[in-house]
Amino acid sequence: MENLGIAITGSGSAVPATSLHNQTLTELVETSDEWIATRTGIRQRRLAVSSESLSGLATAAGSRAIAASGIRPEDLDLILLATSTPDDLFGSACQVQAQLGATNAVAFDLTAACSGFVFGLVTAAQYIRTGVYKNVLLIGADILSRWVDWQDRRTCVLFGDGAGAVVLQASKSDRLLGFALKSDGTQNHHLNLAYAGASQELLPGVNITKGTYQPITMNGKEVYRFAVQKVPEIIDKALFQANLKVDQIDWLVLHQANQRIIDAVAQRLNIPEHKVISNLAQYGNTSAASIPLALDEAVRQGKIKPHDIVATSGFGAGLTWGAAIFQWGK
Repeated sequence: MENLGIAITGSGSAVPATSLHNQTLTELVETSDEWIATRTGIRQRRLAVSSESLSGLATAAGSRAIAASGIRPEDLDLILLATSTPDDLFGSACQVQAQLGATNAVAFDLTAACSGFVFGLVTAAQYIRTGVYKNVLLIGADILSRWVDWQDRRTCVLFGDGAGAVVLQASKSDRLLGFALKSDGTQNHHLNLAYAGASQELLPGVNITKGTYQPITMNGKEVYRFAVQKVPEIIDKALFQANLKVDQIDWLVLHQANQRIIDAVAQRLNIPEHKVISNLAQYGNTSAASIPLALDEAVRQGKIKPHDIVATSGFGAGLTWGAAIFQWGK
């Protein structure tokens, strides 16, 4: 058994064409560009119009990652789609598999909200390290605009739509240097996209629940407090596992939830500003898409280069959080 390491060999991303600027949001809710920008760092976000689908965005991002890694869709063994907003409650990964023409790949969805990409990265790595699969496509994609209450100014200013992807391949040297994952369901109530059911009597004494989902609800203060405390801790854990020190990190790519969280985490870890990747101002919080979207942009801009060491962390609903330290490229 050889080739039991992993390399992250290509990235891709896709966002809807429609932009919604803070200024335009003031027509929907009582807010201002200045208020949103100073509290969150967000200036605009992308919105999927009704003709666009989650599987379409995910396929576009996946296709670019496949091309960047130099393999073909039929070389893929596995497609992991990290999403909380599939087009279909049964999942959208198989649709992506069909649209890509990845005829040899098994495909399934993985749901861990804004931590989905990091959880997916660790999951994909296990398949490769155990010798089960050689080529894995991991996509993080979400269309949160479908589930936002556009009258709730606490949440509607935060979220955007998008997709990002990476290809992981079996490699002689292992580029996933360390990781740590955590969950705390006792804090689940701070961030939800809850089921909204109405009781329906099917037969006398037999009631079932029919319904849909409520819009996203969030306790911003609690989520902020949780992220600023837990994210530096988990990155430290992953660094310890990787046997690396903070100053050996070339880039910090956090889940793009709020610029104040990103700044606070970087400060706590003593990571200088020039090492911090942020594209939150353009896209808002795109949930599972945010890390691979920021990563792909930085790679294509020539910032993140082969062999650079990247520390990443996702955090969000569940509550879930996780960190991974990897070396970019083959």
